[in-house]
Amino acid sequence: MLIELKDLGKSFGEHEVLAHVTAQAEKGDRIGIIGANGTGKTTLLRILCGELSPDAGEAAFARGAAVGYLEQNGRLEPGRTVYETMRQAFSPALSAMREQEALQKQLAAAPAGQAGYIEEQITRCIAVIDAMDAYNMDTQIRKVLNGMAFPEEAWQKPAGVLSGGEQTRLRLARLLLERPDVLILDEPTNHLDLATMDWLESYLKTYRGAVLVVSHDRYFLDAVCTRIWEVAGKTVLTYRGNYSAYLPQREAADERQQKLHDAAVEKAAKLQDYIDRNLVRASTTKMAQSRRKQLEKLEIVDAPERPGRGLNFRFEYDIEPYDELVIMKGLTVRIGERTLLDALDYTVHRGDKLVIAGPNGAGKSTLLQVLDGKRRPSGGMVRLGAGAKAGIFTQQQVRRAGRVIDAIWNQYPRFTELEVRSHLARFGYRGEQVFKDCATLSGGEAARLRFAELALERPNLMFLDEPTNHLDIYMRESLTQALAAYTGTLLLVTHDRYLMQTLGCPILYLEDGKATFYRDFAALHAQDTAPAPTPAPAAPVAKEPARGGYGKEQRRRRAELRQKIRALENEIEELGAHIVELENELNDPEVLRDHLLVRDKCDELDDTRFRQQEKFDEWEKLGEELERLEAEAAET
Repeated sequence: MLIELKDLGKSFGEHEVLAHVTAQAEKGDRIGIIGANGTGKTTLLRILCGELSPDAGEAAFARGAAVGYLEQNGRLEPGRTVYETMRQAFSPALSAMREQEALQKQLAAAPAGQAGYIEEQITRCIAVIDAMDAYNMDTQIRKVLNGMAFPEEAWQKPAGVLSGGEQTRLRLARLLLERPDVLILDEPTNHLDLATMDWLESYLKTYRGAVLVVSHDRYFLDAVCTRIWEVAGKTVLTYRGNYSAYLPQREAADERQQKLHDAAVEKAAKLQDYIDRNLVRASTTKMAQSRRKQLEKLEIVDAPERPGRGLNFRFEYDIEPYDELVIMKGLTVRIGERTLLDALDYTVHRGDKLVIAGPNGAGKSTLLQVLDGKRRPSGGMVRLGAGAKAGIFTQQQVRRAGRVIDAIWNQYPRFTELEVRSHLARFGYRGEQVFKDCATLSGGEAARLRFAELALERPNLMFLDEPTNHLDIYMRESLTQALAAYTGTLLLVTHDRYLMQTLGCPILYLEDGKATFYRDFAALHAQDTAPAPTPAPAAPVAKEPARGGYGKEQRRRRAELRQKIRALENEIEELGAHIVELENELNDPEVLRDHLLVRDKCDELDDTRFRQQEKFDEWEKLGEELERLEAEAAET
């Protein structure tokens, strides 16, 4: 066992953050630590890495276990190059190499009586070097730098000139090379593009030690983690399997806790009723007093309280816009001499969703600013269709004055206080939180407030730049559901793979000045490019046949369509039955105990749902053709 937490507690002044935390981590565990913002996840990490001491209980580590910690706001030595920074991971081995060289010189000049001691010291140095595989140091550094998206021309750059995101990636890359027994990561996928996230996931899946990671990235938690620690109610609840396996376990635990709570409340009510009716009667006073003692000893289990509950909001609109909503003709975007996009012709139609993705620095946010009108194109044109009412979410929210409640009330002064507070509650602002000063809001809180405003603006076209950044995992899920249900038009920049997967919409992948279109996230992951889009939303309708009569070919086609439609209906029904079967299996405790089986079942379920949707789409297309042919037959 690498880590054992025993009844651990931590407070800051009178504010108790953690209480009665008991958990274990073993070699090979990959533990995802989740919880709402402010519940104590970072405090737990700082205790684990030795930066804080617990007020109660203890955090015990295996003897000699090395701990590596990637904090969110760490620092690098600005004068060291990228490559020199990576070599720091081998500092013990480099020191051993220098010592070995000096010892070998001593050995050559030493008298015979001292040679044995010097040889022992040389053996010790060689053991340190071999343990870190330092003779292959350059190969290891190159492998990790390439995986973390540092091109060779950047290796001699000073760390001080790197962007914040690049510095985070470099700190993570160095930590991976150090290979500690316990690897503790705080939001490691922040600032990573899709290719780098894939590489990191593959690396962590085979990591020899234990990995503890705080993350709000559901796709990452599903791909990497074998256990989940949920920080809630000042303690840690542990679950087996990845995030998808955790969800049904959590629901089952909540149901059990709710039943215990309801039973205790009902028993307390019955005892109190008996006491009220019988305490004053002489014949039943003793029995009533006995019931009172039972009531005093009765412990009522708290009802389950889940962060994110009640975040049930939607984005709706009033004005139905023209079909061709965002028209791009010869669109070219440049920054200085660099071309980000060259001569793109594309039309976004009413109700479409389009994800803009690509590596860091490819120009995704710049392109979105051109589309939403904040920036002029370098060539070509962008035009919004008639009736477009745009809503914009930027990656960094502007600091504002006043209270949270005023941000809504000032824009909608006719709302009552109850209406404003009810609306804010849908976005997680409850009780005294509505009176918080906007200037003190965290990134996630500011984002939630902006979404509350967007919901009231009722746009039929939304431009969103990294909308899930800074949000905790519960708000991310609520937002993902709201965006998937949105019937307006959506253009968004995101690295959130779960959001892309859920939306199931086309993806414009921007890289090296070229725009590549993918049908959906699965196609992007498989690098299966879609044909270049055209402004036309659909294939041209076949010309109406001559009215000379309804011929044999048309009757044959009708019969063929009916046969295909019946076959598709049978396939859709079979796939639906298989989906129900898989969902039942995922609720089976035996299956939930095997995280690898849970992951396979989840993948199979997603694939089955995707195939069923494909069959539905084909069924609708053939049905439309059959209706047209039957209408033509009726006219002849």
